[in-house]
Amino acid sequence: MLAKPVNRVRVLLLFIIILGVAAPCQANKQVHSQHFSLIYSFKEEKKRSIYLSVDEGKTRIKVVDATNSDGYPAVAPSGKSVAFYGKYDKNKTWSIHTVDIDGNNVRRLTHEKNVWDSAPAWSPDGKTIAFAREYRGENGVWQEEIWLMNADGTEQRQIKALEGISPEFMQDGRILYQSKASPSQIMIANIDGSNIIQLTNDDSDNRMPKISPDGSQIAYLSNRDGNQEVYIMRVDGSSHQRITNNDIQEWGPTWSTDGSKVFFSSENVHGFFDIYMANKDGTAIKRILNSATQVATVHRLDKRYLEKSLEARLLEKN
Repeated sequence: MLAKPVNRVRVLLLFIIILGVAAPCQANKQVHSQHFSLIYSFKEEKKRSIYLSVDEGKTRIKVVDATNSDGYPAVAPSGKSVAFYGKYDKNKTWSIHTVDIDGNNVRRLTHEKNVWDSAPAWSPDGKTIAFAREYRGENGVWQEEIWLMNADGTEQRQIKALEGISPEFMQDGRILYQSKASPSQIMIANIDGSNIIQLTNDDSDNRMPKISPDGSQIAYLSNRDGNQEVYIMRVDGSSHQRITNNDIQEWGPTWSTDGSKVFFSSENVHGFFDIYMANKDGTAIKRILNSATQVATVHRLDKRYLEKSLEARLLEKN
């Protein structure tokens, strides 16, 4: 009998917070007006959790902290789910998870022990997740494999014709990836592993490819000039352009939702990473997020998440 009065108090409190207090009301308008387009792994004390932000790194909202080290987030085409990895067994086991965009319903999809499952990527229809699996084989040789599974974790299967990591779905359903060969190269293949096309061919490591929103360009990493930097090339492997130029290693490039900018992580003096943004011609490089890495962009977001997140946080503060 006491539950109903308590619920009424909570509802009344929320109503007062949102409508009756000037500062929270203003914050409410700001949050609802923002276009959350970045999702990334953020380091807070000794943990890494998944957060959302706008392009400039403002208005940070936590999505999930399923393990002590969550990363490689990717939002489903529907905008309702996030795939990411979390680490277990003192970081010896990495597993792919999904979570609703509001932070509910965390689901661990892969459970293989002593392997590194990472870099989940959604198919254009949202029904399939590709991911990388790495481990040391019985012969002591390091294995790099690309796997597929249904979005609910069922029907896990390896694309046996492909050796490599960092899978990325293209708009036509093909797989863009980094080959295992040393030096590694950027490749494209059909989802069954057939019709392999090699886009780079040099004596450097070419890594972590990401397709542009319009499908015409690929951002990737290469150390061909002596340091690991961000490059862009056309989808046919031509017209390579260097975007960054420094003595610090860059990681994990990804495109802005309109394809005009590239985001990437760069090592900082604290032993972790910061996230930077640059125009795709390499101009106007600036840091937008401290202590963050493995950034991805959000092309569509379920707006109900913003409402639920705001309400929950206002209640927590009061």
